[in-house]
Amino acid sequence: MANQQDVIIKMVLDAWTTHVNSADKLFSALTDEQLQQQVSPNRNRGIYLLGHLTSVHDRMLPLLDFGDQRYPELNDVFLRKPDKSALEVPPTNDLRRYWKEVNEILGQHCMRLQPPGWFEKHTAVSEDDFKKEPHRNKLNVILNRTNHLASHLGQLLFLKNSD
Repeated sequence: MANQQDVIIKMVLDAWTTHVNSADKLFSALTDEQLQQQVSPNRNRGIYLLGHLTSVHDRMLPLLDFGDQRYPELNDVFLRKPDKSALEVPPTNDLRRYWKEVNEILGQHCMRLQPPGWFEKHTAVSEDDFKKEPHRNKLNVILNRTNHLASHLGQLLFLKNSD
């Protein structure tokens, strides 16, 4: 029988993978026109959420010590500014490609990280703070980002029948 840490890691990574795959399937199914629609009145457009999630996941690479962010130029457009700000949104096809690439790289790193590595600190926490708060670890980043993705995935589902 597997130890409890291995079971917990598997549960968290399975949830992450399930939600990434669900979002990937939805982004592939939505047309460019549907992605231009707001998920509900006075809310974000699908294209903004695609860019936002891509940028958040891209920033996970350095946070988890998996390497450099691939598309830091997305941060201003999708993390620091609201939807429909004056900033130019990259083409939809580019964002779709970035989404797939970033999540593929994350997935590869997640598969290679050994169980003890998941309980190490992420790069945004100091050694001193980590000693006081050991829950600020890499596995907790995946757990929190899974919840973040699930929230936006629920919003994006409203676009399925928007045309």
